[in-house]
Amino acid sequence: MKNRLKVLRAERDWSQADLAQHVGVSRQTINAIETGKYSPSIEVAFAFARVFECRIEEIFMPDISVSPHTE
Repeated sequence: MKNRLKVLRAERDWSQADLAQHVGVSRQTINAIETGKYSPSIEVAFAFARVFECRIEEIFMPDISVSPHTE
């Protein structure tokens, strides 16, 4: 899953630790989400949307280079 967290964070001049505090997660979690190593739970995704005052779809988008398995 791709995301715009780093851009949105930079627009506010926030560190990963700042964003983590606003959302209620660890700085390591922010890093893992920003680098695509971890996808947030729906609750955390809603927390990001609340903090950035936008819709979840404006922050997170599917990685179209990864196609789902079909049978």
